[in-house]
Amino acid sequence: MQRAFTKQKKLVVIALTAAAFSAPALAETANVSFYGIADLSYDFLNNGTSAAGVAGANKTNVSSNVSRFGLKGAEGLDGGLSVIWQIEQQINIDNTTEAGGTGTFATRNSFVGLKSDTAGTVLLGRHDTPYKLATRKLDPFADSIADNRALMGGVTSPTTVDSANTAFDGRPTNTILYTTPAMSGFTGSIAYSNLSETNTAAATAKNSLLSLAGVYDAAPFNGSFAYEEHKLNATQAGSKESAWKLGLGYTLDAFTLGFAYEKSNDNLTAVTYANRFGHNAYYLSGNYKMGMNAVKLAYGKAGQHGATANTGATQFSLGYDHGLSKRTKLYAIYSRISNKTASDYGFSQTTSAASTVNGIGASPSAVSLGIKHTF
Repeated sequence: MQRAFTKQKKLVVIALTAAAFSAPALAETANVSFYGIADLSYDFLNNGTSAAGVAGANKTNVSSNVSRFGLKGAEGLDGGLSVIWQIEQQINIDNTTEAGGTGTFATRNSFVGLKSDTAGTVLLGRHDTPYKLATRKLDPFADSIADNRALMGGVTSPTTVDSANTAFDGRPTNTILYTTPAMSGFTGSIAYSNLSETNTAAATAKNSLLSLAGVYDAAPFNGSFAYEEHKLNATQAGSKESAWKLGLGYTLDAFTLGFAYEKSNDNLTAVTYANRFGHNAYYLSGNYKMGMNAVKLAYGKAGQHGATANTGATQFSLGYDHGLSKRTKLYAIYSRISNKTASDYGFSQTTSAASTVNGIGASPSAVSLGIKHTF
């Protein structure tokens, strides 16, 4: 009896040992990578004096600057084909109850698709539009309090908006995306998204998104052109909005210069005048690297919305990065938005900005001191 029990224990130990040694092999076969960014800053904000003369308020808090983590992987198939997948989630480390931290999963680029070096890549899921991706690398303040999307791209505040329905800088669900293989530095991409998922009848009106981009990237120059259209028939028959933009970048030794221009138009049949949100905007940036350190400067301007006077704004940003390693840096940022008397643009990409509302005609400003680590 005792000998049988001892033999059983030995078999259990052998089985557990085999499982332990096989686990890394299974993980490697699955080719799964874990990655992310932890980016926290201490922000000093002033929401500025409004056009009505109401003095602004000051606020300080720790902010999570689009911190995130994700899982991704690939598996080689026959004929030079690979299946690729990714699940990515934003995490607001300082406060999980603020925007983007509601406990849901896969709120960022999350998809499964097929990739071929000769035929290109097809993805299904949730993904940044080609329009959005076309010029993101031109913003040296991307995902910080000074992100250029305060004035460009999408919805900016409860009363000052760039779009009637979906931001022109979005990450829609129900998306199919195709990207061509790189051809002498050029890639093209097209995405379609059904914005009315609950439709059941073929004749039922729906909202949809079509986004296109062509990008040329061959050092020291990169350029892009993008177009996006939203058909809003489910909102009002015949309604639609569109936008196009041009991006240019040039790198000379340690200095990088970026420029982006966009123009939007709309035909919203539910309102009494066309081009209600249509406007133009531009953005100019410079980034000078000194080893692992960098000095950054940017200026952006948004023009008048349709026929509504005094609805423009400008943004000035200055920053300094101090690299501690290839994956870790300390940074300091100053940014100021100057609104005209009928607009209320505000900062857009941090958890501190998410709960900050400035008055009409105010000029909010921010100082951000932070640390960013990529893993």
